[in-house]
Amino acid sequence: MVTTNEQSGTNVHEVADRIYRINTPVVMEGGPGGFSFNQYLIVDDESLIFHTGPRKMFPLVRDAVASVMPVEELRYVAFSHVEADECGSLNEWLAVAPRSMPLCGTVAAVVSINDLADRPPRALADGERLSLGKHSVQWFDTPHLPHAWECGFLMEERTKTLLCGDLFTQGGADHPPITESDILGPSEAFRQTMDYYSHTKNGREMLERLATTEPATLACMHGSAWRGNGARLLRALADALSR
Repeated sequence: MVTTNEQSGTNVHEVADRIYRINTPVVMEGGPGGFSFNQYLIVDDESLIFHTGPRKMFPLVRDAVASVMPVEELRYVAFSHVEADECGSLNEWLAVAPRSMPLCGTVAAVVSINDLADRPPRALADGERLSLGKHSVQWFDTPHLPHAWECGFLMEERTKTLLCGDLFTQGGADHPPITESDILGPSEAFRQTMDYYSHTKNGREMLERLATTEPATLACMHGSAWRGNGARLLRALADALSR
């Protein structure tokens, strides 16, 4: 792990082959434990970042990316759904990377990003694949899982890394970059206090579809990334949501 900003604690760690977790821990005044914000950078011929981080965090994330690759060579700025920590600094990224474009699902493009972004997005249909070079990603629509109509996730097929956004969110600011320990228990404890999941009737069906991709790494947006039998963990989440 390399720390790229001593003051903020922003750090970079390779969690799969040429896939880097960029992490900034945030200690909240008056609150226990704090929180963490992760972005995932796939370095390839057509490099991609998943989640931008909040707009005010942009300089930290930009410098972290620059420690791995030239920022101006970034090609895709991707995210799960429209929210500040997902795409708050989207236009800042488009400004520093002249060839870059937003990458999102079709609903996000039509409803928000065609208007919000300074350049038109590349909108991926449900199940559509996109080659980045050695890596390839596939988009999965997951409306209202865990929230937002336009929500979706990317599966990187070569490394079996599921960029799973707000699934398995773990509270607290101090997490190892990647773990094989239990994250379902902590993430369920966090969910029970916050109730940030929608109560969609189709959650189990969507989680089962993600499980069939058999991910080996779960790239969580908040907390540690996780390595192991991702299909089993996704099905365990489906069971927990059904209770």
